[in-house]
Amino acid sequence: MKKRKVSIEDIARRAGVSHSTVSRALRDNSLISPKVREEIKKIAREMNYVPNAIAQSLQNQRTNTVGVVVTSIADPFYAEVVEGIEQVARTAGLSVFLTASHRDFQQEIAAIDNFHRRRVDGILVTDSRINKNNTNEVGEIAVPIVLINSQTGDRPETFHTVTIDDFLGGRLAVEHLISLGHTAIGYLGVGDRSHSNHLRLEGYRAALKEAGLPQNSDWVAISDEENIRISDVDTGKKMLPQLFNANVTSIFCYNDMVAIGALLACQELNISVPQDLSLVGFDDIALCRYITPSLTTVCQPMLEIGRSAMQMLLDLLEDKTVENIILSPLLVQRSSTAAFEQGAGGRGGRGAEGQRGRGAEGQRGRGAEEAEKN
Repeated sequence: MKKRKVSIEDIARRAGVSHSTVSRALRDNSLISPKVREEIKKIAREMNYVPNAIAQSLQNQRTNTVGVVVTSIADPFYAEVVEGIEQVARTAGLSVFLTASHRDFQQEIAAIDNFHRRRVDGILVTDSRINKNNTNEVGEIAVPIVLINSQTGDRPETFHTVTIDDFLGGRLAVEHLISLGHTAIGYLGVGDRSHSNHLRLEGYRAALKEAGLPQNSDWVAISDEENIRISDVDTGKKMLPQLFNANVTSIFCYNDMVAIGALLACQELNISVPQDLSLVGFDDIALCRYITPSLTTVCQPMLEIGRSAMQMLLDLLEDKTVENIILSPLLVQRSSTAAFEQGAGGRGGRGAEGQRGRGAEGQRGRGAEEAEKN
């Protein structure tokens, strides 16, 4: 037989006071003296009383919960962002509900609506596709919404944001490769992340322009998997041959997972990194430190992004004035990039000739055909 839960009425009978007195004491209402409050709380603990969260939420109009929408629960980048969110939420006594949109706008809207129906106090959305043209679809959401790394350039002004400076990140990556003597620098991007992909590509182009280096359209490879999404690792593996056959000596990749895919392709094609080809990623997920060679990357402060977004949401719940936040990335150099030396392992050197002699022609027959289809 299921044991009945202890109620406020049970505590009131035990303490010899009214129901309302117990209710006020458990909420630390100043109308009840500190001595009586402590006595009632002691009795509640002895009776193993568990507060009714639903009843409390109806009283104070709060559920002490927040909803978080990520693109993918398996995405290592947002795993760290969510950790930052939870650190601040936990300190504030809030619980976090998590769901995934899978980079699909309709699933994103459905997730937001579902959280709202569950009466969460606020919502955080990563990689949001919401723009000014479809705000009516979330216009009736009556809780604060904070967007993290929004993927639209014309997001609604009523939504608050925490973003990374993607343009600066693109510049840092390319300036690093330029400082190593590379002049034939490629960009490997992902087609369905329009805003961040666009800004990182613009940063790439700006750095080349400022250095007086050529910009070759063959050195930019953007995946066209807009409707049939493949993993970022698979994108890197698929697109790497297209850029290598265009004679780049280094590549800036949209993110770390794309760079890891490119590194796997290099291993399959006997392309030595960084001797034949230098690679730079973006994000600085933990895996970058453990692969071989370890990955040079543009670091996003993932924990700080999560903490800042959650703190912004808390401030909005307290009706405080908040300002949108743009955080700055930084370049972390590891083993996947090296100085370009003509004839010493780079283009024209033994490693590149070996690649062309043993695998590049076969790859040009297979990988280049795939690239031409894209």
